[in-house]
Formats: sequence, C-alpha cells, structure tokens
Amino acid sequence: MNQLALVTGATSGIGRAFAGRLAAAGYDLIVTGRREDRLAEFAAAHPGVRTVTADLSTDDGAGVVAELCATEPLTMLVNNAGVAHYMPLAELPADKARELVHVKVAAPTMLTRAAVAGMRERGEGRIVNVAGMIAFSGPADASVMPRRAVYAGSLAYLVALSQTLNAELEGSGVRVQVLCPGVVATEFHERQGLDLSAVPRMSAADVVTASLRGFALGEVVTAPGVEDTSLLDAVFRADLAAFGGQRPELASRYR
Repeated sequence: MNQLALVTGATSGIGRAFAGRLAAAGYDLIVTGRREDRLAEFAAAHPGVRTVTADLSTDDGAGVVAELCATEPLTMLVNNAGVAHYMPLAELPADKARELVHVKVAAPTMLTRAAVAGMRERGEGRIVNVAGMIAFSGPADASVMPRRAVYAGSLAYLVALSQTLNAELEGSGVRVQVLCPGVVATEFHERQGLDLSAVPRMSAADVVTASLRGFALGEVVTAPGVEDTSLLDAVFRADLAAFGGQRPELASRYR
C-alpha cells in the first residue's frame, strides 16, 4: 500500500514544492488550495493526484479538508496554507485578521486533530506545520522590520503546538515537525506588494529538503537557514528554565 499525503496550500511556493517532491517519491497525494486552475495544472502533470479546492479561511473549507484528514489513511499531513497580511495590528482590517487566524491557527489545529486519531491507530504518521523564523521575532524592538503582530503570533502558536503535540504523541509512531524557514523565493511576499527581488532568498525546494532531512535527524523544530543549531537549543533551554522557575510566591520585583 502506497503512502498517502495531504498538502494544503499546494498551488504555489513551499506547498507546491512539497507536493512535487512527494509525488516524485511515489506518494499518493491529495492537494488542496484556493486556485482551482493551478490545482488542475498540477494534477495534469501528476496523474492520479486528487485535488480539492478549498478555502481554509472559512469554516466550510476547513471542514471539507478536515473530513478528508479524518477518513483517509494519511501517512503525512503538510499544513502549509498561508496568508501574510504584514501590517501592525492597529492597521490590520478585521477581515484580514480573521482570515490569518483561520488559516494559520484554526485550520492547522482542526486538520491535525482530525488526522491524529487515525495515525495513532495505524501506528505511523508525520505532520508538518509550516511556520517561519518570524515566530522567534517577538522580543525584537520597534526598530526591527515591519511590525506584524498577528502574523508573528500565529507562527509562534504553531511552534508551541508542534512541540507540545510531538511530546503528547511520544511512542505512538506519529511525529510532528514545525518548519521555520526564513525568506523564501515564492509568490508569498509579492502578493502582499513587497518587492524582495534584491534580497537573498532560499528556494522552496531547499525548504522541503530540510523538512524531510529534519525528520531523519529527529528534529521537532526544523529551521532550514540556521547553521548553528545550538542557537535553537539555547532558546528552548531558556523556555524550559523560565517555565520551571515559577513559584507560588510573588516575585520580589513585584513587592
């Protein structure tokens, strides 16, 4: 029986690169996205691929894909769909804030929830949540980059979700990875009106290579552009030190 993968946001960028790589590796594929024409184009080049046009910013769209996650014998789920909406919270229209939270928080949560039970029952599965290095940018001061609080917060959520869920699933045969690339050469930024053509960018193909290799290395957090992994280790050690440093007494600085 072939392995079956479902990739969201498969019409461009990292999602398309994932779908292409998995198809080449012999996976059976279900690919989803908003753009029916691009899904059809991908399917024409990869016979046997199943396409599902769905908008994960809506309850109906997320529900359709979650039903597939719950009923199909998935061995891999790639939660890649995304929107940027790079702007400070005070300038972010309510509809764009809602769309961003649905696509990068609610949808990955509900799709993962739908897939996990079957994966556990079958004793195998891999889940990739595509986030980004902006997840670690919260401590930056106001001078750094365009501010994008909701976007950064949604990616940070995916980091915490993936780490905690991977621990919950220890010993089940199901593994979770959060993939945190930096700036990638896709249409992602252009759709927001940002011209990054002069900025060095990683290819989507390299991001996928890092993800697949990250599983082989036993990583939960895979950061394709970070050479010194001790930097990530230091972040997570500090997180755990702060978590373990809490006491029931009020800290002296507040007295």
